[in-house]
Amino acid sequence: MTENTPVIESKSELIESLEAGIKPDNSAWRIGSEHEKFVFHRDNNGPLSFEGENGRAGIKDILQAYEKYGWEPVCERGFVIAETLDGASLSLEPGGQFELSGAPVETIHQTCAEVSRHLIHAKAIGDELNVGFLGLGFHPTLKRDEIPVMPKARYDIMRDYMPKRGNLGLDMMLRTCTVQVNLDFGSEADMVEKFRISLALQPIATAIFANSPFKEGGINGFKSMRSHIWTDTDPDRTGVLPFVFDQGMGFERYVDYALDVPMYFLRSGDRYIDASGQSFRDFLKGNLPAAPGRKPTMQDWEDHLTTLFPEVRLKTFLEQRGADGTNWAGLCAMPAFWVGLLYDSVAQTAAWDLVKDWTPAEINTLRNAVPREGLNALHRGRTVQEWAREVVAISDLGLRNRGRIGNSGENEQGFLGSIKATLDSGMTQADILLAHYNGEWDGDITRVFKEFSY
Repeated sequence: MTENTPVIESKSELIESLEAGIKPDNSAWRIGSEHEKFVFHRDNNGPLSFEGENGRAGIKDILQAYEKYGWEPVCERGFVIAETLDGASLSLEPGGQFELSGAPVETIHQTCAEVSRHLIHAKAIGDELNVGFLGLGFHPTLKRDEIPVMPKARYDIMRDYMPKRGNLGLDMMLRTCTVQVNLDFGSEADMVEKFRISLALQPIATAIFANSPFKEGGINGFKSMRSHIWTDTDPDRTGVLPFVFDQGMGFERYVDYALDVPMYFLRSGDRYIDASGQSFRDFLKGNLPAAPGRKPTMQDWEDHLTTLFPEVRLKTFLEQRGADGTNWAGLCAMPAFWVGLLYDSVAQTAAWDLVKDWTPAEINTLRNAVPREGLNALHRGRTVQEWAREVVAISDLGLRNRGRIGNSGENEQGFLGSIKATLDSGMTQADILLAHYNGEWDGDITRVFKEFSY
């Protein structure tokens, strides 16, 4: 229970909590990948409720089915809401999107093996329960009110608060899927440079992995509807974070930003208390209206950090958050892209040289153009496709320099193959889906469930 853990007495403890992520020896750096996917009944492409109904499988049945592979349940209010195994977890997003949060590993080979084992198990469980798994950035057919809501208390609070801050927050919660990778840093200065590179290049990653052109059975006008949704979710906790590019950026500056983001909730044992819109600064003083006299613990702070949703998020590592849910190859390619850029000093220097004079305003303009225009968006007179070729060449160099060889003797560079194919053809997954829709599918979006599921 968070009340029984030591309370935070000063802002300096919050800064120290982020500094604890520093790993001066890069041999200790790890890769943590996360990916979400939609789950559907194969017979009608409909969503799964948590409990299931009329003899049909529910989301809880999928979670529990993983226990035959050694996973152990995590419960909240009597519901199984997650499964854990060896540092990895399976969890639920608000609309039943199914997420793998991988264990921290050393190489992309291990990341891809972990993803592959997970999806092989998902396929076996899907065959048993007659359900499928689909990697897209936005649900292609369902309306918002057709999505069953999962029984996690924090999501109840978020669902009530989000419409007060933007028009698309509930869509973000219920109808989107993403792929993320979490990466380490060696010092405060290294964190700052990685953060700046990551924010500058996040629109490039969004364009490469654009995979959400459909909505409610039709074309939505975007290559990445998921990315567009973040522009109208909650301005307090989303976006490019211009202050990261300011002189003096460091852990303290990020703490100040986080303290100024309104809270969602705090926990009391297994119970969530609604603190939406209230100030963590007041919480530090014991003046939080939701819990008068109570001061925060480090668990409260860590919970609060998870409710910030910028394009790149800082915890004791950096989270890259710009990619749509994607296909199997993309789940391996996306972490490879960022590891190549940020886990080799030569490549990181080259990436910084590429973007160091990009202004926050330019980056934000590009970020807002990419969801609709994808690889065709323009930045400084060049298409994103052209910029992406240069960025991927740097990533390829970084992976080559890392020299991490897999069991079959291959380098990590091979995981960039699907990205290189995208840039050679100019066809992202979104473009491929649109070509099918306008071609042999003859406007029948339901074909995506069979032809593009895992």
